[in-house]
Amino acid sequence: MDLTLILAGVIVFGVGAYVILDGFDLGVGILFPLMPDEVARDTAIASIAPVWDGNETWLILGGAVLFGAFPLAYAVALPAFYIPIMGLLLALIFRGVAFEFRIKARATRHWWNRAFATGSTLAAFCQGLLLGGLLEGVKVEGRTFSGGPLDWLTPFSLVVGLGVVGGYALLGATWLNLKTTGALQHFARRKAIQALGLSLLGLAVVSIYTPLKFPDVAQRWFGGTHWLSLSPVPLATAVVAVSLFREVRRGAQYAPFFYAIALFALAYLGIGISLWPHIVPPDLSIHDAAAPRTSQRFMLVALVFSLPMVLIYTGYAYWVFRGKVRPGDGYAH
Repeated sequence: MDLTLILAGVIVFGVGAYVILDGFDLGVGILFPLMPDEVARDTAIASIAPVWDGNETWLILGGAVLFGAFPLAYAVALPAFYIPIMGLLLALIFRGVAFEFRIKARATRHWWNRAFATGSTLAAFCQGLLLGGLLEGVKVEGRTFSGGPLDWLTPFSLVVGLGVVGGYALLGATWLNLKTTGALQHFARRKAIQALGLSLLGLAVVSIYTPLKFPDVAQRWFGGTHWLSLSPVPLATAVVAVSLFREVRRGAQYAPFFYAIALFALAYLGIGISLWPHIVPPDLSIHDAAAPRTSQRFMLVALVFSLPMVLIYTGYAYWVFRGKVRPGDGYAH
C-alpha cells in the first residue's frame, strides 16, 4: 500500500474542502460592503453563522497532515511563503473578531462591517498569492529553501490573487442566492455574473501562462496525444461556466451554487494535473517530501478516527441549518 499517495490524497481532499466551504463564507464577506443595507448584511451573516468557523477545520486538517506526513514540504514552503501565510492567518483572526463584535456593536457597527469585509478579502487574496507563488515554483537547494522572502510576489501571483477573490465572491453570491430571498437574492444574482467574469479571467491567465513559462506543464497537457485525453477538463469547464451563467440569468436557486463548486473542482483538477507529482514545484515530489513509513502509519491511524468525525459533524451542521434564511433569523439582532 502506497501510504504516501493516500496521505497526499487526504491533503488534496482537505484543501479542496476548505476552498469550497470556507470559500463561500469568505465570499459573503467580500460582498459585504456592496450589499443594499444593514438588514441585508445581517441576513447574510445569519446564513453563514452556523457553519463558518467549522469550515476552517479543513484548513487545520490540511496543515496538520502536511506537517506530519510531508515534513520536508512543510519546512520548504513555510519560509518561502511566510509573509502571505502570516497575512492569511492574521486576516482570518481579524475577520473572526469582526464577525462576533459587529453583532453586539451599535455605534461602531460600520467599522466592524469594514473589518469583516477587509479580513475576508485579504484572506482570499493571500490564498491567491500562495497559489500563484506555488505555480511559479520554489527555489530549493538540497533540502532547504534557497530563495528570497519576496519570491512569491510577482505580477502573475497578483493576478491569481484577484482571481481567487473573484472566485470566492462567486461562491458567496451563489450561496446567498441559494439561502436568501427578496432584494438580497436579486443582489446576489447580479454579483454572481460579475464575479464569474473575474473568475474566468483569472482561470484563463493561469491556463495560458503556466504552459508558456514551464515546458514540463506544456508537455503534460499538449505532448503527444495528451491533449486528447485531457481535453475533457477544459471542455467541461467551458460547459459548466456557460451553464452557471444561464442558471443565474433564469433565476435558479440551487443549480448556480453547485455549478460554482463544479467550476472550482475543475480548476483544482487542472492545477493538480499541471503539478503532479510535485508537492512543491518544480523539484520536490510527494515521495521526496514524505515522512518515514512509521510516521505515515501513525498519521493514517489518527485520520481513520478523526476524518469521519469531521465529515459527520460537518454534514450534520449543514443538514440542521438547511433551508432559507430570512431577515430577523439567527443571532444577528
